[in-house]
Amino acid sequence: MITIKDIAARAGVSFSTVSKALRNSPLVQDSTKRLIMDIAEEMGYRPNIAARKLVSKKSGAIGVVWPSIERTAPSSLLTIINAELELSGYTTLLSINRLESAIEIFHRFQVDAILVFGDHSGQASRLASLAASIPILIYGSGIHLPFMTVDVNRSKATRLAVGHLIEIGHRRIGYIGRPEQPDPLQLEKIDAFRAEMKRYGAPCPEDCIVPIQGMEYHDGYAAAKQLLQSSNPPTALISGSFDLTRGILKAITEIGLTVPRDLSVVSYDNIPQMSDLDIPMTVVGVEIQHTAQQISGTLIAMLDAPFSEKTLMLEPELIVRASTAPHQEIHQG
Repeated sequence: MITIKDIAARAGVSFSTVSKALRNSPLVQDSTKRLIMDIAEEMGYRPNIAARKLVSKKSGAIGVVWPSIERTAPSSLLTIINAELELSGYTTLLSINRLESAIEIFHRFQVDAILVFGDHSGQASRLASLAASIPILIYGSGIHLPFMTVDVNRSKATRLAVGHLIEIGHRRIGYIGRPEQPDPLQLEKIDAFRAEMKRYGAPCPEDCIVPIQGMEYHDGYAAAKQLLQSSNPPTALISGSFDLTRGILKAITEIGLTVPRDLSVVSYDNIPQMSDLDIPMTVVGVEIQHTAQQISGTLIAMLDAPFSEKTLMLEPELIVRASTAPHQEIHQG
């Protein structure tokens, strides 16, 4: 097995210089870094996490407990987080195991920190006991959790969506994004939808929020078909995610409607893919690059203050594109 000492001998530099260069330390000149990186790649060097920890007291690895590899927005977010951490010299270890199993695995790998996605408010005490001496960062619903948390103001995002549609003349607005299995992150959006519709005095019957099995493409497609073929269909829709939106657009096309002439659509998930859809999508949410930078920056900062308890709440924005239009224009022509 190739070691750092082998690379040092080949490059004619010290062991510590190689170690710093492989961690992208600013203490090593760029020309020396490039030389060491080229030699490491040529020799087929693979970092030994356990050995690194013995020297630096850090493994240089961050564990990520991941709920799903299927949804587009979270996967895009993780890709950017991984790139941000890599720039700072960290390796990302991903687990899609159950929470307890994943944390036990990361203990064995002796990671420096753990990033947990999703709501785990019902497991706070268990999570704390599992984490032990490893700092944890929660992304998504940090309410009542004694950990560092980065979260998004989903309620505000939904209010922005409703307010935009009301402002351009829509009153019958439907919402697609309520899974049959309760999900606190999605329920936060739905509660805000109901409250904002009430605040504007807009009708919000129970059937304007269609139950769905999950948050995937086919769930959005089935829900949109059901809602748009009802006796009193909405003139506008709010979607809970990018994947749901793709299914919703497919259903709209099949029914023979056109966005935004017949139906306006606003989607949650502020990701670049939204502008690349056949109809560039009006969106609400926090820009994904900003979210990733806040998460990765917080993870790195945690290594110096590992047991802080603080919630960083990210503020969403409304980006208006071609998928929404004033209601009075929908029925013209």
